[in-house]
Amino acid sequence: MEAYTAMRHFADVWGLLCMTLFFVGAVIFAFRPGSRSLADEAARIPFKDD
Repeated sequence: MEAYTAMRHFADVWGLLCMTLFFVGAVIFAFRPGSRSLADEAARIPFKDD
């Protein structure tokens, strides 16, 4: 079970780090300058044909 414990510890530490970095990157991407106009345009796509 030693190998299982080591692999689990490795996955816990690096998995949490990867998910945290992904979340921070997504937040930075969403709130970057100039993204509001792109988000507003994407929000209006379903209503273009009306």
